[in-house]
Amino acid sequence: MTQLQPSARARAVGPARIALAMVAVLGAAGLAWSLSARAAAAEAAPRQPAVVQGGGTTIIEGGAGAPSFAPVITRLAFHWSAGRGDFECLALNSSAPVGRAGSGDLDRNVMYVTGKITSVEVKGDSAVLHGTAAVTGLGAGSSVPFTAIVTSGGPGSPVALQVSGLTFHEMLLDGHVAI
Repeated sequence: MTQLQPSARARAVGPARIALAMVAVLGAAGLAWSLSARAAAAEAAPRQPAVVQGGGTTIIEGGAGAPSFAPVITRLAFHWSAGRGDFECLALNSSAPVGRAGSGDLDRNVMYVTGKITSVEVKGDSAVLHGTAAVTGLGAGSSVPFTAIVTSGGPGSPVALQVSGLTFHEMLLDGHVAI
């Protein structure tokens, strides 16, 4: 049986090619890991949206609260674009006592929040709006900080408003939020 011996050139080039191939494989693996880590970090971090806007009618969960649980609706509108935005929320309930004629007529202004949105963070299909507002009625004050959390979609989408130390959990009845 004859054993084949590699030529001198093959012996000299073989280890260099193997080393070069290993460097290329390790470099490609490092690049793939780096890109994967960047993509995961970008996905986890809040992003700055181009436009966040919405409006409609909401109902506050639990209404006016115990003991009457009188219904409270809001008229909500907001818009954020190019680093600026506005926020409006008018809360209405009935001037008639619960169970009496007219108690379903939501005709009394109980709170109005009108202000400027100063920043927005998007997390998935939700946006967190921060700003300051003038508040009349319940929680009245000027330059009052507020946070509104809105979720993209139509009727049934949740909205949460935190202002004047109060938190209102609301559900969109009509209208739309776009993020």
